[in-house]
Amino acid sequence: MAVETDIMKKVPALDLEAIRKDFPILSQTVHGRPLVYFDNAATGQKPLQVIETVDRYYRETNSNVHRGIHFFSDKATRAYEETRQKVKSFLNATHEHEIIFTKGTTDSINLVAASFGRKFLKAGDEILISGMEHHSNIVPWQLACEAAGAHLKVIPVLDNGALDLAKFTELLSGRVKIVSIVHTSNTLGTVNPVKEIIAQAHEKGIPVMLDAAQALPHQALDVTQLDCDFLAFSGHKLFGPTGVGVLYGKEKWLNEMPPYQGGGDMIRDVSFEKTTYNELPYKFEAGTPNIAGVIGLGAAIDYLNGIGYEAIQAHEAALLQYATSQMEAIEGLRIIGTAPHKASVISFVVDGAHPSDLGTLLDVNGIAIRTGHHCTQPLMARFGVTSTARASFAFYNTLGEIDIFIKALKNAISMCS
Repeated sequence: MAVETDIMKKVPALDLEAIRKDFPILSQTVHGRPLVYFDNAATGQKPLQVIETVDRYYRETNSNVHRGIHFFSDKATRAYEETRQKVKSFLNATHEHEIIFTKGTTDSINLVAASFGRKFLKAGDEILISGMEHHSNIVPWQLACEAAGAHLKVIPVLDNGALDLAKFTELLSGRVKIVSIVHTSNTLGTVNPVKEIIAQAHEKGIPVMLDAAQALPHQALDVTQLDCDFLAFSGHKLFGPTGVGVLYGKEKWLNEMPPYQGGGDMIRDVSFEKTTYNELPYKFEAGTPNIAGVIGLGAAIDYLNGIGYEAIQAHEAALLQYATSQMEAIEGLRIIGTAPHKASVISFVVDGAHPSDLGTLLDVNGIAIRTGHHCTQPLMARFGVTSTARASFAFYNTLGEIDIFIKALKNAISMCS
């Protein structure tokens, strides 16, 4: 049976019983078994506080924002803009207008790649990413390179899943116009030394974008302290609604970049001869936004702040440590990604067992994991596999659930052998 670890004793323990009651889906059964949800890197579950906030918006407030003078439009606009204030504080940004609401991390990266690329990229320039990027931090930059005649360069990944920082320094030439890198790998769990990476890039005047989709569910990030130029994250991984995300960008860059999309709200004046664009942040928020999603994101941020990241990190570190030790003891199982600094994500392969077969057998036992390439096909190729199984933990998971997972995993392996 799982026991309390030393890590969990360093900070006040989470009230897991109370927390789990906040998440209705966790009380469900799957195939007659209690749900064990270990697919948090794909999406986080939603607490009642978020669900009820979205429901209340549609029941009591539903109206478009920014364009109306009536009671409901004003109420919706205030709730929408209050979330922008919350995100500013959450990230410790300098200005509220540096917070742009998007559809998610993918949309945020596409915005920067398209807009920054049109303004600053030319033939022969380089964009630097890493070998552990999600497809959403590869393909938009490929498109930008194709449009400008620029070149995409890749920081290699070491055998343990950490970045080759010596090679990064070597690749950071004067031709590089932007570095776009994942803070925390969705596949390996690797937490990259982004502050060091940003500092090195800034020494050469090169801006840095961070994909923080997998980082913010596990730790607080301070964009002022990090000094990143852009940062993207998604609401749904942060236990908020789907279809909403954030792009943080330094004011100086956002002011210079052209609009990404045209439409309502991103304009000041329109004629058939000329359009004058709106001020920040609205220049990058064309059309009716996901109002309910933004307001729900604000509720998710309130919820996380109420729990506290110190307690979240301690609990998840204990989950990762315990699960890793149990899995390392299973014959034929190999963990992909053993960097010294990791979030609570474990990708693994098992001799003689296809990841999808393991996932199917675990599902029969009520256990949800992810199998496949995790939108990181180049990284799969780097480690000589086509897919992995992935268990990813959140603060509402328990050591007891890991015991259930390990027992079911051993049985699944025996059935595949």
